[in-house]
Formats: sequence, structure tokens, C-alpha cells
Amino acid sequence: MAHGKQDLGDQRSEGDINRSPRRERWQEAALDDSTRRLLEEDERYFLRQSLSTPCLNALQACDGIWIEDLQGRRYMDFHGNSVHQVGFSHPRVLEAIRRQLDELSFCTRRYTNQAAVDLARELTTLAPDDLNKVLFCPGGTAAIGMALKLARLATGRHKTISMWDSFHGASLDAISIGGEAIFRHGIGPLLPGTEHVPPPDSYRCLWGCHERGGCDLKCADYIEYVLEREGDIAAVIAEPVRSLPYVPSPDYWQRVRAACDRHGALLIFDEIYMGLGRAGTLFTCERFDVTPDILVIGKGLGGGVMPLAAMLAREDLDLADDRALGHYTHEKSPVACAAASATLEIILSERLPERAEQLGTHALTRLREMQQRHPLIGDVRGLGLLIGVELVRDRASRERATDEAEAIMYAALDRGLSFKLTMGNIITLVPPLIIEQEELNQALDIIEELIGAAEAGELA
Repeated sequence: MAHGKQDLGDQRSEGDINRSPRRERWQEAALDDSTRRLLEEDERYFLRQSLSTPCLNALQACDGIWIEDLQGRRYMDFHGNSVHQVGFSHPRVLEAIRRQLDELSFCTRRYTNQAAVDLARELTTLAPDDLNKVLFCPGGTAAIGMALKLARLATGRHKTISMWDSFHGASLDAISIGGEAIFRHGIGPLLPGTEHVPPPDSYRCLWGCHERGGCDLKCADYIEYVLEREGDIAAVIAEPVRSLPYVPSPDYWQRVRAACDRHGALLIFDEIYMGLGRAGTLFTCERFDVTPDILVIGKGLGGGVMPLAAMLAREDLDLADDRALGHYTHEKSPVACAAASATLEIILSERLPERAEQLGTHALTRLREMQQRHPLIGDVRGLGLLIGVELVRDRASRERATDEAEAIMYAALDRGLSFKLTMGNIITLVPPLIIEQEELNQALDIIEELIGAAEAGELA
């Protein structure tokens, strides 16, 4: 049975290539026989897929900002699948899980439990405005599916507007609204009515806003144009900040919010990757002074241990009592909910959103100073502790420096720093929010050293 292979450019949108010559060279030099045997066994049993299998390396421990491989080498993890807001193996999260396991390990359907109710109360109390209703499920992709179903029921419409280059999960409904070829190409028919628009990417703006002196929100106006032309859009669904990252203009989401209201469409924010303090506020939407109708969170909600996601909705959207929006086996997992409540307590008591804002500002300042010294850096952007460093071979043409970025990534592993690349050329830095400034500076020193080495042609 034949299937078409994607080119490498398509595969790079969400992460680095897991079958590249440079990866093979790095593994040959860095991994010992026991690690190679485990990787070979992993590949024997797991279906191969881009980004995941075959794997890069194997881990034996994780703690705080650190991951440790089988050979005992430790890496600062500036990737972490964005589950590590409170760091790995936080003792308060682990203790909450152990305590809950001793009390109630599972809650069968048709029953509730105190841990689930406590978490629901906490989230709806903390959420902005009237996002007073919640549903839980085991992962963010499933929560996106619930949000899409709720939007259809609430509006009587099925069409959506979402963004090219976006990621909302890997299920068929999620890739239909997502915008990355690595998930969409060659799959066959996707959900009908999933309209797509360009993202608010001021550096590579489709309308060339950088040539006109800066963003003038044509990208937001185009969303209203589609809302007008279609006339029956159920929802605009988007990540308020895309994890590449694209950081919209401060007025962008306010204009989109107003357009949705004018045309009877809901606004759904996917904060699975970016939420829970990373933006400098507990919820990313608070940075834009905009409240969506439906808000989805996940990843770090389970404290980097338990899989858990949540959909929060306006109270007047509680209208599906005769339908099943989720109905997931583990939707009220007492263990996952206990981990999430402990995670929220840590985020708030340790003031991690404020910490993310302060450290993110520090990192952006340092990186923009580096940009003045290094022509390989075409752009630096970020919000809180989500930061992107876009590498280009020429600042005028903005040609992506994909080979140089990959060389820097593998050289950084040799120096104890792990991060991922997006679009092939963007160093994406997503550290735990508990990181110390000294550790952050150490990581930035490594990045500048390696950018300089790449510019000098010293990286193989």
C-alpha cells in the first residue's frame, strides 16, 4: 500500500526532524550501547511516526528543570512538552497523588468525588468573568473536541475559523481545524466547514506589515471578512499565542472578539500549551484583556505527571444535558484532579506567573542584545517564558537558517541544554516557570556561544 512522503519542510513545522543525518551523527557520538539497545527495542515495538519514533534518547530521571538520560547526563529541559510549569517531580504534586491513591484511586462513571469537585471549583473561581462551567478529560485533544461539539450545539452552526500553522491536537477533528501539513496531508477528507486564515505573524506577515511600519491588524480584519462572507460560522478557535511563537498585537484579540460578537460566533481559546502562568498571567487571555466563550487548558494542568485537560465555558452554554460532550472514562479521575489542585496551589503560592513575566522580560532583553551582535538572529519574540529566536541566513530575504538551527540544537545537547525547533529555524525556549535566573542565564550563554560558532562555520 503506497502513501506519499512529505518533504522535510512540512515535517519541521511542529518540531525537529527525527530522521536526519545530523541526528544520526549525534547519536553515534553521544549514545552508549545500552541506550542504543533500548532505542532499537522501542522502535521495534512502537509504530514509527515523524517527531516521535524513532526517539532521540532515553531517560531515567526528571527533577525540577532537569531531565537525565540513561548515561547519567543531565539537561536543562527548555522543551518539556510544556507540561512542566512547576518543574518535574514537584514534591507537593507527588505527595498529593500518593495521598489520593490511598484514599480513592478511581471514580466510576455516574459518580463524583471530592477531588474533582474541588478542582472544578478552583478553576471556575480563578477563570476570568463568567467561565463558570467545566468538563474534564484525559488530554487536550479531547477537550478541543468537546469545545467544537459545544459550539455546534450552542450556535446551530458547524463551520469554524482557525489558523494556518496552528496545532490543536492530533485527532481527526483537531487536525481539521489545525493548520500543519505534517498532520493534515494525505489523511483524506477532514471535517467540513473548517475555514483557515493566516496567523498574526508580524515577522512573516502575508500582507507585509513590516514594510508598512508595523502591524495594522489586517490579519484581524481578514477574520471579520470571512465571518461576513460565510455568515454562519459557529466559532473562531485559536491559540491566543502560538507556540512558535506568534505574539499578536495587543489589540488583535479585542478586534477579533468584537467581530465574533457582531456575527454571532463563539470565541474559543486553546491555552493547552501556553496557559497556567507561562504568559505572565494564570490564563493567557488575561494578557489581552479578552475573555473567550470557551477556554481549553491541559498539558501542565496535571503537574507534569498526570494527563488531564479541562474545558471551561460560559454558564449560559450549559445547554447539552441531553447529549454527551465528553463522557470520558477518566473525566473525573480523582488522582489527576488531586495533582491539578496541587499544581494550581504551587503556581499561585509561588507566584509563578509573575516570575514568568520577570524572567521572560530578562530573557528577551538579553536575546535582543544578542541580535545586535549576531546577524544569524533575524527576530526575537515572546511572551512570558515562551520565547522564540528565529535564525535566518539573510535578514533582508529572511531565508530560514534550518541547517544552522539544527546544528545549534544538537550542540546544545552536548552542553546540557534541550530545546526544540519549530518551522525548522526557530529556537523555541519553554523552560519551567520555577527556573532560577542564574540557570536561565546559563542557557542563554550556551545559545549565544553556539550561534557564534554557527556563524563562524564551526558546527558540523
